[in-house]
Amino acid sequence: MTTTYGQFCPVAMASEVLTERWTPLVVRELLCGSTRFNDLRRGVPLMSPALLSKRLKTLERVGVVEKHGASYHLTPAGEELRTVIEAMGVWGQRWARGDVVSKHYDASLLMWDIHRNVVVETLPEERVVVHFHLRGSADKKSHFWLVLDAPAVDLCLTDPGHDIDVEVAGHVGTMVDYWLGRVDLLGAVRAGDLVVAGPRALVAGLPTWFSRSAFAPVPLPPAAVGDAS
Repeated sequence: MTTTYGQFCPVAMASEVLTERWTPLVVRELLCGSTRFNDLRRGVPLMSPALLSKRLKTLERVGVVEKHGASYHLTPAGEELRTVIEAMGVWGQRWARGDVVSKHYDASLLMWDIHRNVVVETLPEERVVVHFHLRGSADKKSHFWLVLDAPAVDLCLTDPGHDIDVEVAGHVGTMVDYWLGRVDLLGAVRAGDLVVAGPRALVAGLPTWFSRSAFAPVPLPPAAVGDAS
């Protein structure tokens, strides 16, 4: 931390720790279960490795994170931030949704989130490979392969060489809307915004293989509901 508000108020003191750029997102990634440096990076792909290392050291110094070998873990103080981060997410889902524009459509982050929210218990017994072709990502990446071989789940950025069982194609914004609970998968397909191709049984099962964002169920405020209609 290089700045101080110069106040004894607990809100000010907490802000000195938590409001540095990227810090809330680093804490979010730790709360989501990432412990290795490279996994943390995949959750904040626009953050430089040097800055991530700096933020982790700051969080260690203030007692939010502790390092064990090559992995990072939240302390009890860090775990108490769960309700803070969740409250920020709920507020953002309800009130900051209009600020999500094309520059925020990061397919790599979206696919990383989807990958770590696979519901292993719902997967078919045989290995399934899902190829996502998502246009319009801010990071210019468009092809992703999910290899679902329960209980193993792998996200590949290059063709893993397996036969593809299900193809999902469309604009990354449509998948972001699905992930955040704004549209349902079948509705997006019917509207022509998303194409899902493969054997009927696998296509029908696809929506059950992933849980959506934890903030997808958050209800919109009345004004936003009216605007959406």
